[in-house]
Amino acid sequence: MTPTEHLSDALVKVASHRDRAAFAVLFEYFAPKIKRFGIKQFNNEASAMELVQDTMTSVWRKAHLYHPSKGAATTWVYTVMRNASFDALRKIRSNREDTLSEDIWPMVQVEDEEVVFTDHLESQLLQEHLDKLPLAQQEVVKGVYFQDLSQEQLAKQLGVPVGTVKSRLRLALSKLRNHMGAEHD
Repeated sequence: MTPTEHLSDALVKVASHRDRAAFAVLFEYFAPKIKRFGIKQFNNEASAMELVQDTMTSVWRKAHLYHPSKGAATTWVYTVMRNASFDALRKIRSNREDTLSEDIWPMVQVEDEEVVFTDHLESQLLQEHLDKLPLAQQEVVKGVYFQDLSQEQLAKQLGVPVGTVKSRLRLALSKLRNHMGAEHD
């Protein structure tokens, strides 16, 4: 039996009998290759190991979708790996976009320490919901979005870590979004 046939046979055994020994054969063969690809792709060993885990978990769960007549086991597993890699890259990109949110949120002018709401922010609804937030979350929302302070400046002003400002802001925005509904995003 050729190595290609051996891998194909192992994948079929995983699909049909949930054969752990056959899965071990697949893991032993593919894990180092997937890890090398992940390190090259993500430049990070932890992310590479996560790719190995995601790929091999999918191989175990989706083995029944493999058909030897349609292609080699290596091609099928590498397709699963590629899809897991794309998912990981989308997740990374999405997380980066979340951290950029404070940079792209429009700032509003403040006059004499009174918050000036403009456009849809003038609504009484926003002020009512803002007043329902805990004081610490109110301070962060007003500081970041209405006083034109960076999260770092606000953290220094409040005497708390930047991570605390970020957490309070994330919680406050989530609560406002839930209370006001999507039409006010």
